[in-house]
Amino acid sequence: MEPGLAWGDGFWQRKYMSEKVIIIGSGPAGYTAALYTARADLNPLLFAGLQPGGQLMITTDVENYPGFPEGIMGPEMMELFKKQAERFGARIEHREVTQVDLSQRPFKVWVGEEIYEAESLIVSTGASAKWIGLEGEQIFGGYGVSACATCDGFFFRNKEVIIVGGGDTAMEEANYLTRHCSRVYIVHRRDEFRASKIMQDRVMNNPKIEIIWNTVIDEILGDMEPVKKVKGVRLHNIVTGEKWEKEISGVFVAIGHKPNSDLFTGVLDMDEVGYLKTVPGSTKTNIDGVFAAGDVADSVYRQAVSAAGTGCMAAIDAERFLEHIGH
Repeated sequence: MEPGLAWGDGFWQRKYMSEKVIIIGSGPAGYTAALYTARADLNPLLFAGLQPGGQLMITTDVENYPGFPEGIMGPEMMELFKKQAERFGARIEHREVTQVDLSQRPFKVWVGEEIYEAESLIVSTGASAKWIGLEGEQIFGGYGVSACATCDGFFFRNKEVIIVGGGDTAMEEANYLTRHCSRVYIVHRRDEFRASKIMQDRVMNNPKIEIIWNTVIDEILGDMEPVKKVKGVRLHNIVTGEKWEKEISGVFVAIGHKPNSDLFTGVLDMDEVGYLKTVPGSTKTNIDGVFAAGDVADSVYRQAVSAAGTGCMAAIDAERFLEHIGH
């Protein structure tokens, strides 16, 4: 039998599986939403997607999440989140949602050829950091290469690092890194920043920051043994053609994030970048019964703890919504 089809009334018909709550996406937001909706006896179904656990699955030491005084590896933390949600009855499937129809309730969610119906939906699909596209980003991700200064700056205390970018995020993260690092170099491919004037002024007036204009990183250099770590970069001035190597302990990429919201384009309200818009003080979207949590709706904080917090909020919002409609 073709998946998603059932026999009825003498012909094949598509099978719909009805749920009270479907959660799309995992990570701290999705797993927390699953935990709370499961404890509310809503029997949630979570589709974890192709990268279960979100960005924390490529994070090594997590030292800023409350309750882990010795720190914890990102993948280990996400496994604990998952097990806690499952303990209370959450069903977690490592499959990807490919299409949604939110035009009427119950909402329809496609997973391959199967269609699920849901009275409420929690979107926690996260956001992905934009990368330069270097092989070293993958090799040394979590071992000296990062896209989050707030998360990882502490590990580079009294060391020299490079940050790539020219917008407000790059300026903000460069200033933040000077709290920990002895020297911060901003590498920018142009001869001027696109950041706001106030953010540029803060960078220009910070004695621990040096700017390397008209330059890109050609290669990230590092050691694999005895400990995997970044030890330098190969730089390239795109105006003069000059190439040189620079010793460095860390590379921070701050060229933006892309929210994983393509599935909802033209359906849910979002900003010009693609972050889902929610009603202030809640996780409600423009469609009743659809809620957004975590980095897909957060362009500001992007932290595991804040994502988990909005996952809790989305679960409570969904529970109250279902009570209101009599489910």
